[in-house]
Amino acid sequence: MIEFERVRKVYPNGTVGLDDVSLTIHRGEFVVIVGLSGAGKSTLLRAINRLIDVTSGDILIDGRSIVRAKPKELRRMRRDIGMVFQSFNLVKRMSVLRNVLAGRVAYHPAWRSMLGLFPKADVAIAFDALSRVNLEDKAYQRADQLSGGQQQRVSIARALAQQPKIILADEPVASLDPVTTDVIMKDLKRINRELGITTIVNLHFVDLARAFADRIIGLRAGRVVFDGPVEQATDAVFEDIYGRALTAADRTPEGVPAVAQS
Repeated sequence: MIEFERVRKVYPNGTVGLDDVSLTIHRGEFVVIVGLSGAGKSTLLRAINRLIDVTSGDILIDGRSIVRAKPKELRRMRRDIGMVFQSFNLVKRMSVLRNVLAGRVAYHPAWRSMLGLFPKADVAIAFDALSRVNLEDKAYQRADQLSGGQQQRVSIARALAQQPKIILADEPVASLDPVTTDVIMKDLKRINRELGITTIVNLHFVDLARAFADRIIGLRAGRVVFDGPVEQATDAVFEDIYGRALTAADRTPEGVPAVAQS
């Protein structure tokens, strides 16, 4: 479904974000990307929906190049790719429902979205998305009245409202407490299983990666140094990915179950 063909990204300051990356990610997989800060995790994720342009190589989604897509085609392709950010990226003064409806803007002319004129069918889609993260009762509250974990679940619902084929989650639990971390990861895993949405998540914590991933891809200095099923991701493999011995800070925050796939 997603193919990286010798992708390289070099930033203007000379930093190499991705270095000759070739990967195939299959439909319906739950893939966790691991690596230290600066390893290229966010660059890889953002290249998939072309939030950044790559320097060379190609990225195909269902056989179509997003790298070479013209603006109209790029808009259509991005509609199929939901994004969940570490910082939630909600409009805090707006209601939860309006934030989730933002996932529908690519389906309508810009003027309709600016005026907030969404058809009843879109509202139904938004409520269904909220129900999947157990927040339908918060639909009419302002986003800034919610806890951090609830705001992240709203951002997941917004991504779901796009009715995407792919969900990309960039460090979605980095700023959350241990209990909320478990809730968010279970939401993402359940959505992946129930809807068959290909899900790619950037994580740092070793035990979280092992608990939720079908497949783990390890990056170091922009290069893929491991790609395999979760069963093969031993401590030795993670030490090779990180280029050093594992520390307590590399493992799951205290309070999160070591195995949480239910």
